[in-house]
Amino acid sequence: MQIKVVKFGGSSLADAEHFRQVAQIVKSDADRRYVVASAPGKRSADDVKVTDMLYRCYEMVRENEDITEYYEQIKKRYNDIIADLGLDFDISGELEYVKNAMLHASGRDFAASRGEYLNSLILAKFLGFSFIDAENVIFFKENGQFDAEKTQTVLREELKKHEYAVIPGFYGAQRDGRIRTLPRGGSATTGALIA
Repeated sequence: MQIKVVKFGGSSLADAEHFRQVAQIVKSDADRRYVVASAPGKRSADDVKVTDMLYRCYEMVRENEDITEYYEQIKKRYNDIIADLGLDFDISGELEYVKNAMLHASGRDFAASRGEYLNSLILAKFLGFSFIDAENVIFFKENGQFDAEKTQTVLREELKKHEYAVIPGFYGAQRDGRIRTLPRGGSATTGALIA
């Protein structure tokens, strides 16, 4: 059996219909074993990407603005995907944790990374695949540079444990445990690392 890594961007995972198309693509080839997922992108020209919404929440917190109403829109995006897919999957605890972390100065990279994290949880559930959190397998040094040696060692061992898995793109962790994002479009980089 070959191993294929596939990466799906935000436009490909913007809503439930796109999730179904992704599932069809992935399931059509048993060699497609590892899936790297982005955050939900725009559903239409006037829509907003979830990552941009999360960045906005981060800025609102910094400006001492109440994010409650705005964050409800993010929650609705994910809950609509889950409902439209007919999944019995409750991520309300995860959504509340993300909101509380942002309110307690978790940082800009943490806020932005949660789009991929939440979307990957849903996609893993929908596909019936394992979920591997990128923060446990992709690493950065204290100076912010990518730690290729540690990443390759840990990632190789973790992938051996999962025949099929979904891994969120765009982020990893520094040695102190803080989330660090790759530059925009970093999910493609994650896909290359997995491959």
